[in-house]
Amino acid sequence: MSFQQGLSGLNASARNLDVIGNNVANANTVGFKASSAHFADVYANSLGSAGGAIGIGTTVAAIVQGFQQGNITSTSNPLDLAINGEGFFRLANNGTVTWSRNGQFQLDKDGFIVSTQGARATGYPVGANGQVIASSPADLQLSRADIAPATTTAAAVNLNLDSRKAPLAAAFDPTDPTTFHNATSQTVYDSLGNAHTLTMYFTKTAANTWSVHAANDGTLIGAGPVGTIDFDTTGAIAASTALPFALSTAVTTGATSPLDFDLDFTGSTQYGSVFGVNDSPRTATPRAASPDSR
Repeated sequence: MSFQQGLSGLNASARNLDVIGNNVANANTVGFKASSAHFADVYANSLGSAGGAIGIGTTVAAIVQGFQQGNITSTSNPLDLAINGEGFFRLANNGTVTWSRNGQFQLDKDGFIVSTQGARATGYPVGANGQVIASSPADLQLSRADIAPATTTAAAVNLNLDSRKAPLAAAFDPTDPTTFHNATSQTVYDSLGNAHTLTMYFTKTAANTWSVHAANDGTLIGAGPVGTIDFDTTGAIAASTALPFALSTAVTTGATSPLDFDLDFTGSTQYGSVFGVNDSPRTATPRAASPDSR
């Protein structure tokens, strides 16, 4: 009997080594949750005994899987997802529903978001106006059709202009950097989804006063400044500045011309620090493209 008791310990240790080996083997498996072996004493059935019962060995009572949060890392695949906290990805394969913590997804030939085993990720569908329809989960599919582009109607730049700069008296020339203090650019889109580079030039013309010139793809917009920004003594934009500036520029791509949009500098400052763009929150919809063109 004592031999069998010792042998049960060896068998249980062997199963524990299997669990440990499986954990080590899956160290690089995304979404893997490590397991641990739980042991239990084994006793013979008895209606009663004189004195303490002697066990007849040990056994692995259960293999328990842990669900602690793992590390989240970034990848180069835009479809890779991670769950921070509780939850699972819901997958479907020919009607069979499974659950996984592995967020490594890709597109199949029909545009469905699938796992590496080919199971389709599911979720709630979205209506025509972008609203989530909380109904039965459906297979997630990215349309391969081109999305109609939206023309830029508004652009915004939040920046700081250096109050320490001395005013310039020379006539503005975009090819001569000595005639302006700073410049920055932003992308705008026409009605066909073509991208255009909007370049903005800033010139201090008097104390707390800056003129703004603009160019579209290197061609100046208008004969003079598109607007003037006045600052108060605290470095904030003064009430005398009429924002946004209305811009109109011709395009030669076959799209609607001129391209009209508003340029807003609300929130910009004039402090005694170097020029810098703090934010460029373009409010227009960018050029559309199908997944095949990425």
